[in-house]
Amino acid sequence: MKMQYDIQGNPDFGEVTVRLEPGENIYSESGAMTRMSANTEVERKVIGGMLKGLFRKATTGESLYVGNFSNQQGGEVSFAPSMPGTVMHRKMTGDEFYLTAGSFLACTPDVNLSTQFGGMKAMFSKEGVFLIKASGNGDLFFNSYGGIIERDLNGPFTVDNAHVVAWEPTLDYKITGMGNLKSTFLSGEGLVMKFNGHGKIYLQTRTVPALVDRLSPLLRP
Repeated sequence: MKMQYDIQGNPDFGEVTVRLEPGENIYSESGAMTRMSANTEVERKVIGGMLKGLFRKATTGESLYVGNFSNQQGGEVSFAPSMPGTVMHRKMTGDEFYLTAGSFLACTPDVNLSTQFGGMKAMFSKEGVFLIKASGNGDLFFNSYGGIIERDLNGPFTVDNAHVVAWEPTLDYKITGMGNLKSTFLSGEGLVMKFNGHGKIYLQTRTVPALVDRLSPLLRP
């Protein structure tokens, strides 16, 4: 059965409303629910078990528990990310999909979430050391900070790592500097992700680190 959903508010304040038929349920990032129909039941769940959940929380910053929403009479539930931006949907059909930390919003139960090491250079990147790997079958909802730019790549492509939201596994990537060590750290650009191959990549027009840098001087006494 195909889950019915409606995404509104893009690109600035995206949210998704899901129609739950009797017997259907959906998982969401903790705190993402904004409203729901009467008689909707919510319980806490750890995707993949406690050990995998603890590892995912420690490495990606995602919540240990997700909300598990169901309604025996049928109803609606809406989810929105914590930062203003765009909400996207991807239909998983036994394939894999990679998300950067903080991009997961919700998924149906047959979608599996796990973590993957991003490489040693990822330790110095703005998006953290570990990535979220989604796999399986079902509906996956993810989000950006700011608008999302969807690109179909067929060859090399370079992007600041903080602007990457998600990509397909047919794309290879490496994390590197803008040039030599001096230009990397003095240019202010930091590390970039160099992709190659054929597949989709999703980029965000704004970044949380840039917002923090802008606001930090205003918060000093």
